[in-house]
Amino acid sequence: MTGYYDYVLGLIPLALFGLTGTLYVAGLGVTQAAPIAAGVAASIVGHALFVNGPVSETPVRTVESTATEPRSRASSGAPVDAD
Repeated sequence: MTGYYDYVLGLIPLALFGLTGTLYVAGLGVTQAAPIAAGVAASIVGHALFVNGPVSETPVRTVESTATEPRSRASSGAPVDAD
């Protein structure tokens, strides 16, 4: 199943090489066409990373602590002895 990031990975070389070739055929030099196409490819990568960033699909579960100490000492506000 293809997802958003699969399309992004396909668009990066397509934008880089396809746009460079198209701009070269349109009359720009390679030294002008390549940086323009690289900017478009970098914009696609930036969009994939920062605008539509990857997120985990599994929800993060929080586990409640099961303290074995008596409740009165744990909630008294006394500092915890780390030794």
